[in-house]
Amino acid sequence: MCMRALVIVLALVAGTTAAAQRLRALEPLDATGRIPYFIADGEPRSDFRPSDRDLAVWALTDWERSTGGAIRFVPTAEDEALVRVYWVPADAGQYGEMRSIAVAGRRGAAVFIRPDVSVLGEIGRLAQTDPLLRETIVYLTCVHELGHALGLEHTADFRDIMYFFGYGGDIPAFFDRYRSQLTQRGDISGVSGLSAADAARLNALYAR
Repeated sequence: MCMRALVIVLALVAGTTAAAQRLRALEPLDATGRIPYFIADGEPRSDFRPSDRDLAVWALTDWERSTGGAIRFVPTAEDEALVRVYWVPADAGQYGEMRSIAVAGRRGAAVFIRPDVSVLGEIGRLAQTDPLLRETIVYLTCVHELGHALGLEHTADFRDIMYFFGYGGDIPAFFDRYRSQLTQRGDISGVSGLSAADAARLNALYAR
């Protein structure tokens, strides 16, 4: 797949997701006290790696850190979690998707991540020879979809993690901007994927 075709595919996927999210009317999670979360094992054929759990946890920590303590994530059992992360195969829909769910009368969110980057055309081929690019793509997808879980909509600002690919732009550059800050995998835990505007919008939602 050529890069032009990849951008078109990503735009169509993002457009479908955006339309679905408008119907769901995003709103903040109940952040009274703590937000319980659950990270599942990968489904068969999903290309899930056990180390992908770290990427999801680091993504949660990135959002948590940006609020200065206004929200706090804690692990729990699946049926008690307000935020649930699932790793699904490439034929299971969008590369990343968030669906609102009800958990004991509270708004929750199920996040679906497709860790098989080989389906992403040229950028997927680059990730085959650059493990940190693969980690970047999966990590930033986690951050983006967890942003939706927390109640954030898409933006038109290319600098934001909540940027909507339907607006176009240099998609490989979007990922390379983050990848260029890494020298080893562990750097992901300390290098934020958020823009100042992403953090400001989250803080506005969860201001105490």
